[in-house]
Amino acid sequence: MKALSPPTSTTSFTAETTVTKPFNRNLVIAASVVVFHVAVLWAMQNGLLRRAAEIVVPAEILTRIIEIEPPKVAPPPPPPPPKAAPKVPRPPPMPVAVREPVPTPAPNAPTGVVEPQPPAPPVPAPPAPAPAPPAPPAPPRLVEVTQGETEYIRAPRVVYPSLSKRSGEAGVVVIAVYYNAAGRAVRASVFKSSGFERLDRAAYEAVMGSQVTPFRRAGTDGNTEYLLKAPINFVLE
Repeated sequence: MKALSPPTSTTSFTAETTVTKPFNRNLVIAASVVVFHVAVLWAMQNGLLRRAAEIVVPAEILTRIIEIEPPKVAPPPPPPPPKAAPKVPRPPPMPVAVREPVPTPAPNAPTGVVEPQPPAPPVPAPPAPAPAPPAPPAPPRLVEVTQGETEYIRAPRVVYPSLSKRSGEAGVVVIAVYYNAAGRAVRASVFKSSGFERLDRAAYEAVMGSQVTPFRRAGTDGNTEYLLKAPINFVLE
């Protein structure tokens, strides 16, 4: 019995067909992707994609997307109330002089003659005030007295200078001495010199140590001074 071998042509066709099928499928898939992208781009250019989205997406969703509430912003603080302007007092209105209407006499009013009134009696002038009494004279500041009006409480103690005795100096010295109201000597000066300085100095010192009775005279006060011209006699024994 003779064995059968498979035909060579059939085996070759089967292998070729098995190799070309995957290649054709990949090509179709790539072409489909390219065509899809081209269609999408063309639809975007012509506005078809937007229309399709409007048809597919419900109107309520688009409304919610569009109607998004804006963020709430806190209202600005109210402005401070305006300060009231200080009231300025209005000046008082100027007085307006009102002229009284002059009455016009009626046409049939009787006209009379007004008798002049007698002049008022003269008013006597008030008497002139009496002249003020003259001011009392100011008390004298200095009163001159004599030896007869003076009484010594402490008489002047005259010391004769020994040198003047040996020199033979003698004479009369008149001292002007001023006493106050209490009778004390306050100051003195040589009114008439003896010609010797030692005798004049001795007379001055003797008078300044003297005191007389207080003076009582009308019109004087405690500030009055009394001048006494006291003679001091230096005589050699």
